[in-house]
Amino acid sequence: MRTSSGCLEGECARHSSAPFRGVSGACGIVRRRRAQRRCCEAGGRAAAESRHTNETPLPAAVRYAATRGQIPPLPLRLFRRTSAKTETATDSPERHSDTSTTSATATAERPPSRPQEDAGEGPRPARKRRRSRGGRRRRRSDAQAVHENGSAPNGAREREREPSREANPTEPAAFHAAGVRGDGLRAIAALGFEQPTPIQERSMPLLYEGRDVVGLAQTGTGKTLAFGEPLARSIDPGRNEVQGLVLVPTRELCDQVTEVIAHLGDFYGFRTIRLVGGKPINRDLEALDRGGHVIVGTPGRVIDHLRRRTLSLTRASFVVLDEADEMLDIGFAKDIDQILRQAPLDRQTALFSATMPMSISRLVWRYMRDSERVEAAPTQLQPVDTVRQLYVEVASRDKFHALEHLHDTMDLGRSLIFRRTKVGVDKLTDGLRRDGIQARAIHGDLRQSERDRVMRDFRSGKLEWLVATNVAARGLDIPDIAHVVNYDVPQNAEEYIHRVGRTARAGKEGSAITFVGEWELGEWEAIVERVGDDALEHLDIPTRFD
Repeated sequence: MRTSSGCLEGECARHSSAPFRGVSGACGIVRRRRAQRRCCEAGGRAAAESRHTNETPLPAAVRYAATRGQIPPLPLRLFRRTSAKTETATDSPERHSDTSTTSATATAERPPSRPQEDAGEGPRPARKRRRSRGGRRRRRSDAQAVHENGSAPNGAREREREPSREANPTEPAAFHAAGVRGDGLRAIAALGFEQPTPIQERSMPLLYEGRDVVGLAQTGTGKTLAFGEPLARSIDPGRNEVQGLVLVPTRELCDQVTEVIAHLGDFYGFRTIRLVGGKPINRDLEALDRGGHVIVGTPGRVIDHLRRRTLSLTRASFVVLDEADEMLDIGFAKDIDQILRQAPLDRQTALFSATMPMSISRLVWRYMRDSERVEAAPTQLQPVDTVRQLYVEVASRDKFHALEHLHDTMDLGRSLIFRRTKVGVDKLTDGLRRDGIQARAIHGDLRQSERDRVMRDFRSGKLEWLVATNVAARGLDIPDIAHVVNYDVPQNAEEYIHRVGRTARAGKEGSAITFVGEWELGEWEAIVERVGDDALEHLDIPTRFD
């Protein structure tokens, strides 16, 4: 090791504790100092030369050992400080044979742990640098993103949603004119629709613009697709969180809406979760744990999950109230208030209803922002033109006999019979079954499994008649109901429209027959005043005394 003066420790007499042998007295001291000066001067020149050439001089022990062929292992710091000129001389085969001091020094400084370089194989190729997990990742292509996530990234999805200049000839061009694009056109074509309904033509463009919409249309006019397609377009499948909410009044209607939304989700790449009462809540919890983008449910079950904190609506940017008037009539007003308070204030809200009572107006004023009202129904409440409206003036005690007469003479086929109360539904069903008529009851007291079995038998044709209350029948969507019988007069014109709307769906023909008893004349006159008597026909049925 060199001292600050550049001399080698152990060789300089000044730094050695051992005295010079054979030297004593004053002469010995003089000789010792001269030797010290010569040693320090030589060491200083060596240090200056080392700094000039950027080469590390070897210790004496190493230098002496190299001349004898003994090369001890060197410290790593000495190897790192070797100059580039020395490494070049070592790697070159021509300079490797040179016996100069530089070559010998480089040979001595080469670590013995690299046998392949000594054999003349050259240096190892540089290893590729691995980035940490937090480093910048290589950008994936859109095709890779679609393959990995099941949905295109934001940029690709926006490019897909951009309006194309020309519609695909295989897609419904009429929906293209209404603002539907890309995946929406393909989904609608798969459903078999070719022309949009009036409510779809008027509400879809507004919903695409992000406006709040109040849609007034009768039952069976395509309201589900009117709000379902704009909702589907607003979903970002890459965000695994609830972004849309659809509230419906009944379980059956929830099943129908879920089927349409899930069909759209197959094309847009998002998942739909159905939340209804009457079924084990564990299934809901499993579905919520897996994650979904759109919730379709009844207000009661949605409130249940909000209280359990198993559902969050903080990112629900699109909220739909379907059949809002019926939900308020059932008594879901407080539940709807609590649900809407959980959603963001800057959400987009769509409300669809067949009627516009004062309760709906208060809901719109409280929870909607600059809403646009769209009326696809005439100002005067009227069923669709394909419904033949009949009424029968009959005493209350003769209604059952009149119903049997219709069954025997008119061949009603698959029909839906309405009564006001659950007790009346069960009583009428028992009487029909005693007379050999295949009829079953459906109301809110039935378990969900029984309701599903009844609906399955009715759709398959095992049952002729289905006796139901207003609430239970509100969500039914059976396209082949030929006749609707109002065994009890509806309480108001709105309820009459809802009942009659169960038949003549999707452009088909049907008839609605109303039994008017002696105690129901006042209610019937109010309905006729709202609906209009031009489309009503009187039907004579003989009583049991005729």
